[in-house]
Amino acid sequence: MTRPSLPTGIYLVTDSLQCSARGLVGTVADAVAAGVRTVQLREKNASAAEFLGLVVHVAAALEGSAVVLVNDRVDVYLAARAAGAQVHGVHVGQSDLPVALVRSIVGESAIVGLSANSAAHLQAVGALPAGTVDYLGVGVIRATATKADHPAPMGIEGFAEFAAKTEIPCVAIGGIHHGDIGALRACGAHGAAVVSEICAAPEPRQAATRLVDEWERAGLRPGSRD
Repeated sequence: MTRPSLPTGIYLVTDSLQCSARGLVGTVADAVAAGVRTVQLREKNASAAEFLGLVVHVAAALEGSAVVLVNDRVDVYLAARAAGAQVHGVHVGQSDLPVALVRSIVGESAIVGLSANSAAHLQAVGALPAGTVDYLGVGVIRATATKADHPAPMGIEGFAEFAAKTEIPCVAIGGIHHGDIGALRACGAHGAAVVSEICAAPEPRQAATRLVDEWERAGLRPGSRD
């Protein structure tokens, strides 16, 4: 199986506690229908069995219409693949399994993303064999309640400085709102990851449409880096 590419654009990170109105599967389906092409399933408090059931359910509902990534749990990713689910990779943080080990476990056909926010992280990634990491999740852009232990906010300018130092695609994350997307794309973001902006929205599809439209408009501006 050939490794898929990570789509550019809006990247949804899920939080089932914020999806009470539509439910997680409905929220994800709405976002993908609006043009979101990457979904990272993140469930910090679920058991392995619960998380696996959720991953399989979401993947079945999307039927390959978006890239589906599993946050942190390499075991859940492998189990979902064994169950026949269309899942495409994993995203890990600095305190999870070492990313080189993750790559050796999931194989060459999986997307592997890594959270990064410092010069030391960039140096470590640069020392890895090419292709170990497919993209970096970079942030936080602003303080956010969805990740209590987040690093100091770097802002859009800090993100731009970070992304300029690596050829690995960078996805901005953390406290991103409608109105930020154009500036992030203009400064080199491969994507913009959001949680609350879609999951907590009264109408997730409308919220996702607005974000996707802003990303697409930014790509039409003179001087766009795409």
